[in-house]
Amino acid sequence: MTEITYSEVTADVLRTLVRPKPAYFLLLLGFVTALGTGVFSLAVQVDVGIGLSGISHPIGWGFYITNFVFWIGIGHAGTLISAIFFITRAPWRTPIYRAAEGMTVFAVMTAGLFPILHMGRPWYGYWLIPYPNSRMLWVNFKSPLLWDVFAVSTYLTISVTFFIVGLIPDLASMRDSTKGPRKLLYTILAVGWTNSYQQWIHYARAYILLAALATPLVFSVHSIVSWDFAMSNVPGWHSTIFAPYFVAGAIFSGLAMVLTITIPMRVIFGLEKYITDHVLQSVARVILFTSIIVGYAYTTEFFMSWYSGIPAERGQFYFRAFGDPALLPFSEGSTLGFPQIAFWIMVFCNIFAPLPLWRYKIRTNLVALFIISILINIGMWFERFNIIVNSLQRDYNPQVWGSYTPTIIETGITLGSFGFFFTLFALFVRSIPALSIAQLKENLDPPRKNPTQQD
Repeated sequence: MTEITYSEVTADVLRTLVRPKPAYFLLLLGFVTALGTGVFSLAVQVDVGIGLSGISHPIGWGFYITNFVFWIGIGHAGTLISAIFFITRAPWRTPIYRAAEGMTVFAVMTAGLFPILHMGRPWYGYWLIPYPNSRMLWVNFKSPLLWDVFAVSTYLTISVTFFIVGLIPDLASMRDSTKGPRKLLYTILAVGWTNSYQQWIHYARAYILLAALATPLVFSVHSIVSWDFAMSNVPGWHSTIFAPYFVAGAIFSGLAMVLTITIPMRVIFGLEKYITDHVLQSVARVILFTSIIVGYAYTTEFFMSWYSGIPAERGQFYFRAFGDPALLPFSEGSTLGFPQIAFWIMVFCNIFAPLPLWRYKIRTNLVALFIISILINIGMWFERFNIIVNSLQRDYNPQVWGSYTPTIIETGITLGSFGFFFTLFALFVRSIPALSIAQLKENLDPPRKNPTQQD
């Protein structure tokens, strides 16, 4: 990036806000269609009732909680790249951190919808919030559903604050580059930013303090989500490995989603000078590292279930991989159904699909990186399904064993959640600079002008 001037950085990034290629509008049309499918499916469920979902006894958590855990995990990579890699001064984070931050905000917004949808009566969602009321009724603080409310609200508050603070210098650049009503809007949003030396000093201090505040969220929020499961006695859930297991999986899936969104963004908006092969390679290396951790966690789960000597634990993990009968491997009557297919999809996508990333040629191939990132996203969704649904199908008492069959309504709402997320992100990259102008200029070496000077 040594041959790029400050003026070129400003011009290149602001060019993404001009009319993009037709590929952008085709993608946006697909996202809006998926969103519309989800809205229609939700309307039908609200009209008829939660019975249209596949939730039944003993499977009280289905697609909706699977989606909640999945989307919370997706948001972790944004905080990791924005906060932790900022504190460690990793230079490759600069071109992608703004997109990762936006991804975090939209993923947490998407995740927050599902505990409310899971209630069956979403118009009573405010009952989850602890507030003084005339009836002197308080929420059940022992409920995992309430823990999720605190986790999501805290995570969303910090993420949005961090995101907005990082935008201020770039909003000032947009203010100085536009005219008319948009200039007035950006003037208000820039909150009086004049690019002075004193402002930069205070801004740098505030930003690093927010980064330090956001760093524990990477570990704490998804640990709280994992306790939704680990605090119960359901076979396959009651495990001390769940907190680090969930955190590693969240970073793994979130970084894969970073590749999923930044590779098309680089191609559509022509950002090859900034989102370089080195940047994508660095993300791929972290994905490879977290893949090893996730694979180790899978192995540890199976080993501990065998080592425990508890028939229900052993049966649970045998059922996940091979079906019934629970304890006798490869005996007659053993069946492979949807739960087992979900398990092997998880294993393939999360352990074997990232292995080609060991090769340099794969890490520098955009098509290969994009395909691998999609496979990891699929695998991590099935991991959540495997943990949640498959565990609930086989409890301690065989008399209450059950099965889960997803319905078209649940599938439509799940598709709609992806449409909601990608629609928000597509609108974001057309409304706000998807790359940080200020931090890209800081990384120019050698600097062409005074670092505080703005074009």
